[in-house]
Amino acid sequence: MNILVTGGAGYIGSHTVIKLIEAGHTPVVVDNLCNSSAESLRRVAQITGVTPPFYQQDVRDTAALEAVFAKHAIDAVIHFAGLKAVGESTEKPLLYYQTNLDSTFTLLEVMRTFNVKTLVFSSSATVYGSEPAPYSEDSPIGRGITNPYGRTKYFIEEMLRDIASSDGSLAITSLRYFNPIGAHPSGLIGENPNGVPNNLMPYITQVAVGKRAELGVFGDDYDTVDGTGVRDYIHVDDLAEGHVAALTHSQTGYCAINLGSGEGTSVLQLVHAFEEASGAKVPYKIHPRRPGDVAVSYAKIARAADVLQWRTTRTIEDACRDSWRWQSGNPEGYK
Repeated sequence: MNILVTGGAGYIGSHTVIKLIEAGHTPVVVDNLCNSSAESLRRVAQITGVTPPFYQQDVRDTAALEAVFAKHAIDAVIHFAGLKAVGESTEKPLLYYQTNLDSTFTLLEVMRTFNVKTLVFSSSATVYGSEPAPYSEDSPIGRGITNPYGRTKYFIEEMLRDIASSDGSLAITSLRYFNPIGAHPSGLIGENPNGVPNNLMPYITQVAVGKRAELGVFGDDYDTVDGTGVRDYIHVDDLAEGHVAALTHSQTGYCAINLGSGEGTSVLQLVHAFEEASGAKVPYKIHPRRPGDVAVSYAKIARAADVLQWRTTRTIEDACRDSWRWQSGNPEGYK
């Protein structure tokens, strides 16, 4: 199939492009490179021997997007494109609502014009807000979300649910994933944040490589194994394979599916696992809790196994080794 991958030059997108190629699909990438790099796609070609078609354009540009659909006879869409920094979203909420919602509106309109029926949406566990873990897909969503980024995911999910209800021929899957970490085992592609990392693993690796002095750990007084926050970490290659599986499950209508390991790992457990896997030390300093952070977040994963025939196969140790291979070989990322 010809698969449009919006945001396909980003961290999760580029890994998914590799998995699509390996599965025999033809990915077509649209990305405006506002928080990604075209170098990732050059390295995808180096890994796979296939150069995916790439269009540097904004998904909100209707005419440009229609030209891509017309040229490549798109069969299905994986929609990653959007802004994703939680902290920035609280500072620039209008930008996040405009970008993330408008890009989805435009994409859906163009899909309707070209009669494309299959969409896989990059959602997030943030839609569960302050609900207690573990989260199943039947847990309430939308309550207690603490930032505009998370609310854009929730609003888009509700919109997709309504659209699928109005047209029984559509197959729309929202993948609610938890905390992606790791990198391609080749070390050629990985997480490449702009500026200060928003996520834990790239901060750990940048400290380990000497780019930053120490890791800040926010809170050591939670009711967890060591007082630090617990999250469900998933290797990015497992996550990418989940997106490929979501393209071909037989259900029509709307379906939300968690992609996680089903297990929780604390911040300090992840730090120590990384030190063990890499041989590098990660100095850290404890800071007060951040407002809005929950103590524990992890997934129930039965639906992914049932609907997608998918589950994680890579360990925290695998993710730590792959993250270090990427960062130590690319201390400045794609620069």
